[in-house]
This record gives sequence, structure tokens and C-alpha cells, in this order.
Amino acid sequence: MKDIYRTPDSAFEQLPDYPFTPHYVEVDGLRMHYVDEGPQDGPVVLMLHGEPTWSYLYRHMIGPVAEKGYRVIAPDLIGFGKSDKLTDIQAYSYLRHVMWMKLFVERLALADITLVCQDWGSLIGLRLAAENEERFAGLVVGNGFLPTGDDRVPPAFYLWRTFALYSPWFPVGRIVDAGCLRKLTAEELAAYDAPFPERPALAGARAFPRLVPTAPNNAATAANRAAWKVLERWQKPLVTCFGKQDPIFRGADTRLQEKVPGARGMPHQRVRAGHFIQEDAPDELVKAILACIESQSAAA
Repeated sequence: MKDIYRTPDSAFEQLPDYPFTPHYVEVDGLRMHYVDEGPQDGPVVLMLHGEPTWSYLYRHMIGPVAEKGYRVIAPDLIGFGKSDKLTDIQAYSYLRHVMWMKLFVERLALADITLVCQDWGSLIGLRLAAENEERFAGLVVGNGFLPTGDDRVPPAFYLWRTFALYSPWFPVGRIVDAGCLRKLTAEELAAYDAPFPERPALAGARAFPRLVPTAPNNAATAANRAAWKVLERWQKPLVTCFGKQDPIFRGADTRLQEKVPGARGMPHQRVRAGHFIQEDAPDELVKAILACIESQSAAA
């Protein structure tokens, strides 16, 4: 496939708090990177990042969850991290992202998955879980949702979409930093910038905001509505862990708790965090993940 950018390995040298061995699998002719830690026969925890991050976002959660005996898999979405990047912004679509993740799950033969998702990780992950519910055992959502275009979108999102599409400057590290309550270190900023050393590599990151279904006639609306029909009868555990200061998904946790039967009685949290809850409240997110898994065992 032409017009593919592959970030040089040298860009990822000496990343702080990211000692993980790289793994790769081919999906649709593209090389997809993932972290795979913990026992290979352990229950699977699949951590999906969003925009404009990569698996580095979960660096403080991977180890603690793996140490509990779980197999933690944290992929880089196509266009991000160490995965291949299509350089044409038009080559990205919501459907293709869902398809790529479905192929990823199938290639690794993952089952009994506890999904951990945030931001676009939720838009992709919740669709994936609803369309392949036999593979999933539980859901943990941190600052995420599954939009259909039927609800009002915060003004902050439209500002972000315009910036992503038209700004000549797209400083990924600073964008992530702006979505956190704590200040990232210079080394952490560099780690978020690392996948994008050249302008063509940014196409996937710039594409995501325009793919969000913000109107009922969006191309993804029908599939997302169908996914909601599954989620509205979903009895498996769903745990939310949301940041109180997230301007994009504030209040979406209540919607999930009201609409998904499996969310009833779960230990939901609202914590002191911005949009990137993994940076501001990693320990609380780990607790939510472990609580979701433990509730699966209790229900068995």
C-alpha cells in the first residue's frame, strides 16, 4: 500500500516509564504495534487510547494491572504511535478504524476481553464490543462515549475540530498537556511528539475530529445506533471513571450508567482529572479496571 509513513525506531529511544517490548501484527496490509505484558494465558485487558495519543498514555496502568495476573494489551491505532500511518487524511474513516481493531482482535485470537477505553478509544471500542459482544467480558470507560449525532456537542469540540483540520501548527505534546490538570515533563511531552517527527505522519491525528458523528445524517450514525441497541441490553459489567474537569465528555458517564444495564451497582468514579484521566488519575483508573474484572468473577 502506498503513502504509508513508518516512524523510525530511533524516535522512540529512551522514553520515560515505557520499558515495554514492542510487538507487531499486520492488519489490512499495515503494521500495527502493541504492548503485550503479563501472563499470556491470563484474562485479557485491552487498553485503547484516543486522540492524539498512543499506548504511551497507559504506561502507568500496564504494569500494575499485569502484575495482578492479567494479560494487558495496549495497541497503537493506525496513524498513531509505532503503528503505520497513512499520509492521506481522506484515507481514514470511522469504519476503517473499527475494521482495523476487529482484525487486530481476530489476529491475536483475543476473548473474554475487558475493554478499557477513552476518547476515540471509546468511539472505536464500544462499537467493537457491541458488534463482537461474544469476545468481551466487561467495559471500563474513562472520559468517553459512543455518539450518534443526536445529542448536542460541546462548543469546545468544534473549536478543537477546526484547529485539527486547519492549524498549520499541531504540537501533539502540548495538546495532550493542555488536556491534563498536571503539567507534563519535557520528557513526557517529547514522548507524545515522538510518533510524529514529520508533517505527513500527522494525517491520522488531524483526521479524527472530523470523523466524530455530530449530526444524525453522519455516515457512522446508523452503525452507532445499532451498537447502542446492543449496549442497552448489555448485562456484563460496565464501570465508568471520569474526570470532573473534562470539557468534552463531562456528564457522559451518567448517560452510560442510565442506558447500560451492566452499569447498575458498579463502583463508578468521578475523580480530579482533565480529559486525559490516565495522566491525572492513573491509580483510580487501575482500581476501576480491577473492580470491573472482579465483578465478572462474582457474577460467574
